[in-house]
Amino acid sequence: MNGYVRNTTYRALEDHDPVAAIVVAGTRIMCDFSGCAFLPDSDTMIVSDLHLEKGSSHARHGRMLPPYDTRTTLARLASRIAYWQPQTVISLGDSFHDRFAHERIAGHDLEVLSSLMAGRQWVWISGNHDPVPPEGLGGDVAAELHLGPLIFRHEPSAKDARGEIAGHLHPAAKVATRAKTVRRPCFATDGERLILPSFGAYTGGLNIRDRAFAGLFVESRLSALVLGSNRVFHISARNLVA
Repeated sequence: MNGYVRNTTYRALEDHDPVAAIVVAGTRIMCDFSGCAFLPDSDTMIVSDLHLEKGSSHARHGRMLPPYDTRTTLARLASRIAYWQPQTVISLGDSFHDRFAHERIAGHDLEVLSSLMAGRQWVWISGNHDPVPPEGLGGDVAAELHLGPLIFRHEPSAKDARGEIAGHLHPAAKVATRAKTVRRPCFATDGERLILPSFGAYTGGLNIRDRAFAGLFVESRLSALVLGSNRVFHISARNLVA
């Protein structure tokens, strides 16, 4: 485990550190400014919604985007793996934008992904975009994964909130300041469940005030851990706008 986790005395989230320590279902989780999360007690890193090859998928349908999203996403992923040095990586579904994505990934990008997976346990959680991840990549495939009091799945459930770690909704927070309104990807939590932001380069976000989030959190305990360029900002629900 890296020195940051071993040696840091965790400060209040309002201090706007590159990593924010929270507790979900009694488990300490480090929320990283990149959008990944880390569980120090199990040496596990979590990412969600990589949507690899989204750009090439859009190109097939005549919507031209720069074809570099996979390379950008993998570079960001490599950076955080190098930092956290996890023994296990859990990818919370929609890792690939569609079921043909692996046919379009450049050979170099496949090599990078394979190198990131080498020497560690890797779990692909099935998503709605990739219910069956591509064969031949290695790793384990699961619809859900239980780890202590936590349960990892792609889509948040209307029930079983305690300990749920999910993705799918691409949460974003909108905050009004005196000068302007800021909208950024975020982690969303009330201490019972955690929804991760999307990690992919072209994935965007959905305001956590959208009705898609209705009923998922206890409003009085809801917080957004908003991603800055190199900091995480803790914003309480009362300061979030639609």
